[in-house]
Amino acid sequence: MKFIQAHPFPVKAYFDKSIVLTYSFPVEKLVKFIPKYLEVDSFQNKYGFIAIAMVQARDLRPSFFPKFLGSEFFLTGYRIFVRYRNKKGKRLRGLHIIKSETDKRKMKILGDMFTNYKYDIVDIKHAEQKGCLNVASTLADFSMSCKINTNEVEALLPENSPFATWKEARRFAGPMPFTFSVDERKNSVCIVKGVRQNWNPQPITVLNSHFSFFSQFELESPQLASAFLISDTPYSWEKGITEQW
Repeated sequence: MKFIQAHPFPVKAYFDKSIVLTYSFPVEKLVKFIPKYLEVDSFQNKYGFIAIAMVQARDLRPSFFPKFLGSEFFLTGYRIFVRYRNKKGKRLRGLHIIKSETDKRKMKILGDMFTNYKYDIVDIKHAEQKGCLNVASTLADFSMSCKINTNEVEALLPENSPFATWKEARRFAGPMPFTFSVDERKNSVCIVKGVRQNWNPQPITVLNSHFSFFSQFELESPQLASAFLISDTPYSWEKGITEQW
């Protein structure tokens, strides 16, 4: 892992909206995507999860920069929920990113320079109309439409979700406290801690969705497990810490 890609400074941003769709798979289907030192964070020792986060953000900048130097962008991230036992023996919950997309070239350049998240530039269209949110990309071949619920009672968990309650589902709503990047060649793990404020995931109802990501990665039969909306949330990432094994 190149030093400059190991999150060398803290970063701030503001999430106007973050839509998180979590899909469940048998644990064994996700193991092949998990690098050394990480393990699938499972539910009931049976299900593993991939979260697709669609984030409308602004004011992204190194934390020591003034807000007016921040960037506005849209991001789609595909992440697996994982656990990592650090060198002190503490087990940490977090995310392992397997694909990232953004609508801004500046975000790709800076993201590829300071992170190991491998950004692609795609066209992303998003709109809100009559209580529904729509996000789509022709280049990335995905589309999603969801209904914003005014209260949790209106929102039903997706059919065949492994979760029995929204409380269970929130454990896999993302983002998690940590994000992990592994350089197996150098036997190192970069740990980035996220710090969030006003975190209030609101259940939403997905009306329809299509992500070619699943077929690209040969992931068959994705099962939508939960869907949440997080709005108006300050977010920051601490400087990355790299552990050498």
